[in-house]
Amino acid sequence: MQVISTIAELHERLTDEREIAFVPTMGNLHEGHLQLMRGARKHGSCVVASIFVNPLQFGPNEDFEQYPRTLNDDCAKLEGLADVVFAPSVKEMYPVNQTVYIELPQIASELCGAARPGHFRGMATVVLKLFNIVQPDVALFGRKDYQQLFLVRLMVEQLNLPIAIVGCETVRAEDGLALSSRNQYLSDSERAMAPFLYQTLKSIKQHMQNGDRDIEKLERKAIESLAGRGWQVDYVVIRNQSDLMKSDSEHLVILVAAKLGKTRLLDNIEFDLL
Repeated sequence: MQVISTIAELHERLTDEREIAFVPTMGNLHEGHLQLMRGARKHGSCVVASIFVNPLQFGPNEDFEQYPRTLNDDCAKLEGLADVVFAPSVKEMYPVNQTVYIELPQIASELCGAARPGHFRGMATVVLKLFNIVQPDVALFGRKDYQQLFLVRLMVEQLNLPIAIVGCETVRAEDGLALSSRNQYLSDSERAMAPFLYQTLKSIKQHMQNGDRDIEKLERKAIESLAGRGWQVDYVVIRNQSDLMKSDSEHLVILVAAKLGKTRLLDNIEFDLL
């Protein structure tokens, strides 16, 4: 496995590769990331992971400076899973002030986009830069960041990028909590409470599959239930899988974002109405 920090060296390394599978990450890797890497091997003969904490997707009051940077540990975990690790500096990725950004549709300003203005613009911009640098045939993303995956797919489709986007299932702890690098911010008592987020999603799904189709009531009750247990809820919504709009589709996704203490957690669950 090679660890490469410059674009020029990466281009030289990948010149003769013809089947590149790519997993972009911000590092601080956990089992969810490693599952993406194992999946990548099924899609390409050369597996590339990037580790880059992207400043463009952090707001002024968010945790960019505190975000865990664990490159040595990450590389140890990637041994045997990746052929190349691209770990550029901020200066390498942004040698001049970035003034060109991806313009996204209105949905990027809703849900997580409403709570984190500019987040998805910064995410899409760095993902497009990484796609142009790595030139992968396939790129893999986790379904836990459902809105992100939706927007990346939309960008690839509408900009005619020759990349297949693969969404991989959310990896969970035994108690159901979706794995996330930010889980380590949770105190012991918060960690014990955290699985309630997923339990809330499963409860909504069960109600809907049992015939309760009052979406606004289900969303409101879920928010009240979480708030009653000390969560600060950004949203609980039931949306159409295909476009994240409100609809009466049979193919739905429940999306939630909420803070437990200072830690903001995301989760979702897809389901079809019976």
